[in-house]
Amino acid sequence: MAVKAVGKQVGISAKRLRPLLNALRGRPVQEALETLRFQPGPTAESVAAVLRSAAANAENNDRLDPTRLRIVGAFADQAVRLRRFRARSRGRSGRVMRPASHITILVDERGQ
Repeated sequence: MAVKAVGKQVGISAKRLRPLLNALRGRPVQEALETLRFQPGPTAESVAAVLRSAAANAENNDRLDPTRLRIVGAFADQAVRLRRFRARSRGRSGRVMRPASHITILVDERGQ
């Protein structure tokens, strides 16, 4: 049975998260954390935090072996966008959309 961890309202667009999550799917948790450690930017830090949470949930709640954990599912969904307005020329205003996303990671033991 897969164990889930969700990071909600992460301030990064789902479009930027999806390529990284696609690269991690199917890998062992320790290998994925090493990969994320050398990725630039805050995207990898946010994904690593959710991945560590999923591994901890599997170890503490379901008593799964942390050395045998593998990522069976990883996806990012669009969250509520933060809307702001910024001054523009000739007394007008321009809309600024600040995207956010929900990161979901599923881990399970290798033999399953």
